[in-house]
Amino acid sequence: MLLHQISGVMFHQQSIWKTIRERNYTILECYTHALIWLCAIAPVSFFIGTTQVGWSIGMGDAVRLTTSSALMIAIVFYIALLVGVAFIAHVIHWMEKTYGADSDLEHCMVLATCTATPLLLAGITGLWPMLWFVVGVGLLALAYTVYILYSGVPELMNIPVDRGFMFSTSILTVGMVVLVSMLASTVVLWDLGIAPSFISG
Repeated sequence: MLLHQISGVMFHQQSIWKTIRERNYTILECYTHALIWLCAIAPVSFFIGTTQVGWSIGMGDAVRLTTSSALMIAIVFYIALLVGVAFIAHVIHWMEKTYGADSDLEHCMVLATCTATPLLLAGITGLWPMLWFVVGVGLLALAYTVYILYSGVPELMNIPVDRGFMFSTSILTVGMVVLVSMLASTVVLWDLGIAPSFISG
């Protein structure tokens, strides 16, 4: 199962990348075996955290969201994560020839899924949405994501390490652009009526 092999990537990577490459997972398997579950962690956690726990930046009272607004935001967030991983996979596939790789879209999807996993798992911090806690764990997850990316690209895409480094850097840049775009899109969504509604206390 892909989730089992992803856990292998996170703890003993070099020995598992070849196995993943030879397994030839399909895009559908990436979603059904991993992404539909991993992408749900952050939306569900933040839904619970923002409606039941609330957050506070300083020493003031906790601020919570109404259930209806939090639910709508969680659904949109979930869809955005599912689409975002697929978009990055397509960009990886589009760029691969530039770096001498010769892989298919399915392998690119597996790479995007594996490298996104630490960030998706970090979404569990939403259960206790304290700013310092969420940011701290998020930065650690990002660092590990970068580590997996740089170690996995040469193995999974079957290219030399030096080209893999440049390819990984390009993928990382695209990932940052996607993240910023997702944040910027919230402004558009707020104008469309998908905005948070707050409860104090």
